[in-house]
Amino acid sequence: MALSIHTNYASLVTQNQLGKTNSMLSTAMERLGTGLRINSAADDAAGLQIAVRLQSQSNGQQVAMRNAQDAISMLQTGEGAFDEITNITHRMKDLATQASNSTNGDTERKSLNDEFQQLKEELGNILGNTEYGSGNKLFASTGTAATLGTAAVAGAPGTASTLDSGVVTFSNQAGFAAGGGLNFQIGASTSERMNVDVADLINDISARVDTLGAIFNDEDTITNAGNNYDTQSYDSATDTITVVAGTSNETMALAAMDNLDSLLAEVGDLRGQFGASINRLDHTINNLGNMNQNIELSKGRIMDADFASESSSMTKNQMLMQSGMSVLSNANQISGMVTSLLR
Repeated sequence: MALSIHTNYASLVTQNQLGKTNSMLSTAMERLGTGLRINSAADDAAGLQIAVRLQSQSNGQQVAMRNAQDAISMLQTGEGAFDEITNITHRMKDLATQASNSTNGDTERKSLNDEFQQLKEELGNILGNTEYGSGNKLFASTGTAATLGTAAVAGAPGTASTLDSGVVTFSNQAGFAAGGGLNFQIGASTSERMNVDVADLINDISARVDTLGAIFNDEDTITNAGNNYDTQSYDSATDTITVVAGTSNETMALAAMDNLDSLLAEVGDLRGQFGASINRLDHTINNLGNMNQNIELSKGRIMDADFASESSSMTKNQMLMQSGMSVLSNANQISGMVTSLLR
């Protein structure tokens, strides 16, 4: 190669190589500093796109796990309420069973009925006031309650009484009593939803509680004169005549026992559905955790820097930079050697 003052080929080559080495050194140091192999789309455009999608899926799964945990908490709150309803119903069944025994007098039956009515009120309180979160009623239903027409008793013997039955209507239902049930988002996609629809059962249970009557009637009893008579009663405080349809206290207690058996069956069915949903959500959380673990691992393989490799690269390029600077210094002296030919 000819000697030239204007062109120093050795210097140009060394400068070019130093630029490349410096770029690789900067990349290695950036990766070691951030811990990421991909710090911009220029590093790996396709890899970055895949990693972004994996991150979105991972975020959705993490939120879905929290959703599932919240759903379990709500279901456990509901199941806990119905556990207490079960205990109360068992006690009411015991009271009704005791009241149906002929060994009890009016005083004993009245005491049993007093507790029975208090427990019935508590059933309504649990159904109407169990809450989760920000005051959301889990089982309450608002609407028009059933009403019964007033029984009219004519003065003439043999005249029957009639009752006009109303219709129970529910509207603006909330919580588990909502029409269509509750939907829990248990995945990162719109198709991963879980529906828990127990509205019919809850409404049946509420209606069943409302129909629970007394196990003792402490109204005064009068009879008609003559050979044939009907058993009737009137309230001694108001002297209003009401029809008891020939129902004895024992019969009332027996009817309550049947009603309570039906209530226990419905509550057991509902608790079974709650338990099944909780078990499913437990498995959902486990599956989401496994998927999230694998997705994070896949994303890490794409995005994370290999510290062993990057450390070696940084050390190598630092040595190349040092040697390159030394070579460049020598290459720059070649042009100065040309002047020695003119001496």
